[in-house]
Amino acid sequence: FHKGLHYAPITLALLAAFVPKELNADVKIYDETAEKIPLDLDADIVCITCITGTAARCYQYADYFRSKGKTVIMGGVHPSLLPEETEKHADSIIIGLGEESFPKALLDAKNNCLQKRYVQKEHIDIANRPLPRKDLLKKKKYISLNTVEAVRGCNHVCTFCAYPKAFGKNILKRPVQDVIGEIKSFRGKDVIFPDVNLIADVKYAKELFTALIPLKKWWFGLTTTAIGYNDELLDIFEKSGCKGLLIGFESVNQETQETIHKGVNHVAEYKALMEKLHNCGIMVMGCFAFGSDEDKKDVFKRTVDLCLEAKIDLPRFSIITPFPATDFYKELEEQNRIVERDWAMYDVEHCVYKPKHMTKEELESGIAWAWQEAYSWKNILKRLDFSKRKTLKSIYMLVNIGYRKYA
Repeated sequence: FHKGLHYAPITLALLAAFVPKELNADVKIYDETAEKIPLDLDADIVCITCITGTAARCYQYADYFRSKGKTVIMGGVHPSLLPEETEKHADSIIIGLGEESFPKALLDAKNNCLQKRYVQKEHIDIANRPLPRKDLLKKKKYISLNTVEAVRGCNHVCTFCAYPKAFGKNILKRPVQDVIGEIKSFRGKDVIFPDVNLIADVKYAKELFTALIPLKKWWFGLTTTAIGYNDELLDIFEKSGCKGLLIGFESVNQETQETIHKGVNHVAEYKALMEKLHNCGIMVMGCFAFGSDEDKKDVFKRTVDLCLEAKIDLPRFSIITPFPATDFYKELEEQNRIVERDWAMYDVEHCVYKPKHMTKEELESGIAWAWQEAYSWKNILKRLDFSKRKTLKSIYMLVNIGYRKYA
């Protein structure tokens, strides 16, 4: 990934922090989004975290390292969705969250009693945990190391989302003082919350971001459009230094919002929401997913037009993808519409099923057109509402240039 679009991952650094001290282990992190993974690893145990889009590649690495006599433990979203498949490539798998099961697996490996599976119990406590070992990351590969987790989970059950199927539906929250304490350890002014929905618990969000106000940080995170309906919380966001939000707008079709169970989204109010957020000095990365049964061939132009009219700072486009074990996958499977079984194509930019109102090729060429059109120089300038920009004008432009390269 281009450094300008890439912040430090929490998962790898947090797992490193959970390595039991009694193992006296030498721990190294290799993040393939930032560097190459060496094939001559001097390691007893290789631990791989895996999403569906990287599953085929992860399996190849796992098979290779096992052939060299190394113990391989795999975890993450995809192994949690398809444990039987993953077991063919690993000595052990972690199903679900890993706070307790990951260190147990390492201890068992040391004592020659490694189990084939470790399943995280449903209710866990994420308080008082160690700080992620970001000292093990290649710092120069990331635009920021200041990533912090506050909320794990979401209060929505979107049909296409793999998160609840892999990790459960519970919303876990770290104590506010734990989060604030970690943020105080950061160098610099920026803070990034990669949590899937920061306002899954509104009361908690108010408490957390009120506590953040005295630190005078600039922060970025993920929410839903529900932020636009809570003026008190939005006011706290502005005062606490919120400068950017990722919001899943999903579609320009209101019918699609009901189909995917994202009823919180109201397409007719997107433009007003953007104006409200811009008035608070908040930039928005707006995410849209093409390919629902309500989408016809005009959806690409209608979506780009909305991005221009609503002045969405950073539009992001994907193809709604049926990840294994999700409701969306089961629905398409029952209709015999899934045409691609290579997990490498499940990267949300390729179509792996038969769309209803267009061909697979038309859907893929449509999303390519949307990326290129939205990030033409002319449309970048149309979208950026500098009249509402109080700060960070240069950053907004630089990130747009980064996404133009990505497009």
